[in-house]
Amino acid sequence: MMREDVRGELSLGEFAQSVNLSVWRLCHIFKSDVGMPPIRYLRLLRMERAKDLLESSFLSVKEIAYQVGLNDESHFVRDFKSTYGFSPALYRTQFKNNNSEEPHNGNNGSNGSNGTKPSKLQQELIRVAKNSVLPSIHLVVCMVSYLTGAWTTLT
Repeated sequence: MMREDVRGELSLGEFAQSVNLSVWRLCHIFKSDVGMPPIRYLRLLRMERAKDLLESSFLSVKEIAYQVGLNDESHFVRDFKSTYGFSPALYRTQFKNNNSEEPHNGNNGSNGSNGTKPSKLQQELIRVAKNSVLPSIHLVVCMVSYLTGAWTTLT
């Protein structure tokens, strides 16, 4: 239910009622199953969706914040930076630069496998992957790292 609507227009009370539980019981069960409270999980889902939008769209940071359910851009920027270590604008710039350089680097996009040091973005993605609480984020970060040639630093 949360993954379908990261904008979070369903309140915790409505969410609990939809599964016929009290808010307290829902939070307790959710935390024991997922490992974190529902609000924190929703925040991570929002940041994951925002990261996807930064990588795949030309929406402004403010528009992306709205798309993921945060009407305050500064709150969104702070949450994104605390999750990924970069502001959304810097993350997008680094992502676009890394993807545009790969076809022209003369080694068929195999950064890292030839002994070069991973970029700061790759290092940060690896750090996030190692400390990630969401397996889906971990998987995405590992796939990105593998595709950019930084996979060897994970093992």
